[in-house]
Amino acid sequence: MSSERTSGPNPLLVGVLPGQHPEVLQTAASLAKRLAAPVICAYVDEASYLVDWDPARSMHRLSFHPDTDKDEIQAVTQQLRITIQAACGDQGIDWTLRTLGGDPARALGRLAADSSAEIIIVGTPERGLGHRLAAALNGSVAAWLSHHQDRPILIVPAPADPLRGPEN
Repeated sequence: MSSERTSGPNPLLVGVLPGQHPEVLQTAASLAKRLAAPVICAYVDEASYLVDWDPARSMHRLSFHPDTDKDEIQAVTQQLRITIQAACGDQGIDWTLRTLGGDPARALGRLAADSSAEIIIVGTPERGLGHRLAAALNGSVAAWLSHHQDRPILIVPAPADPLRGPEN
């Protein structure tokens, strides 16, 4: 892991989540390797909200659950670091992890603009009725980004369950 570059190729921005299907990071790592580009992985804590955005320093956020937030965020980011290192760092890809607060689509959009990301890479929700209902109620990060960004969006689909077929 290393800090974000100020020269060289623009980074690829990847939205990451705990338990996310591995194809998202695998696709990002493969593309980053081909382009010799660094990767910025971004985890958005939806239980927090943005109170100040200063790209030169760090993002300031407040939590809806301040008593449990710090320990939970540290545990999540530690697990994400292990997953990202396995996908990117072990291949020699320069990467960093950013933790953001607020609406995931808007937070990713702000970070993409501030970091001059070449592309935004996100996954689709897991397949199944429960995930479809959640996406319908909460909105799709990929859909919002595709309508409000001026940079390419790469949407990596969740793999099909071989036992249930492609339409689960």
